[in-house]
Amino acid sequence: MAMVLLVEDDEIVRQALIHELTDLGHAVHSVVRALDALREATDGHGYDMIVLDLGLPDLDGGEALKMLRAVTATPVIIATARDDEREIVRLLRSGADDYVVKPFSGDQLDARIQAVLRRVRANTPPDVLEVGGLRIDRDARRATLDGTQLRLTRLEFDLLAFLAAHAGRVVRRREVLAEVWRHAHGDDQTLDVHMSWLRRKLGETAARPRYLHTVRGVGVMLTAP
Repeated sequence: MAMVLLVEDDEIVRQALIHELTDLGHAVHSVVRALDALREATDGHGYDMIVLDLGLPDLDGGEALKMLRAVTATPVIIATARDDEREIVRLLRSGADDYVVKPFSGDQLDARIQAVLRRVRANTPPDVLEVGGLRIDRDARRATLDGTQLRLTRLEFDLLAFLAAHAGRVVRRREVLAEVWRHAHGDDQTLDVHMSWLRRKLGETAARPRYLHTVRGVGVMLTAP
């Protein structure tokens, strides 16, 4: 079963999809406007999937997709009547995980939901992350360094866990802001302040990094010393 946010303004299509997806075992919540979808995506409801229609009354679906991608990593399947290869490629490059062309059945949409979720879950980092002497238990929200527990704030823990899940890769500042602060265009100074506090608790400084390495003009990378 998946928690699905359905963004569709056509009443007949919306009710039909709610009925079919519910019969297939999914929990479905629906909205008709892009701005409502953005609120739902950021309110912590824990959706597993967003099904986004392109022809919305308040905002073009392509723009809505970009805005969703700025605030959430929840997979998005585009529902479109535009059977245009260039448009579909553009949407996939803008962050869509898959698409269906109208008209489509609930069974077809269900199959695409299951396929996307399999890919996402296969790439989900483990609950316990270890990088050098760092050990981060995401379920227990507990982090230790060389066996000593770190006293971290909620945001410090989320920041450390996100960087550890991408250890060895330079993570762009925009990605960090989107995933930790849920805002891709947040205040860079806020990130810098939290990085400074986190470095202090890891026993390092920006001038003498051990785990947290800033790549100027790009982002941050967490690696083992």
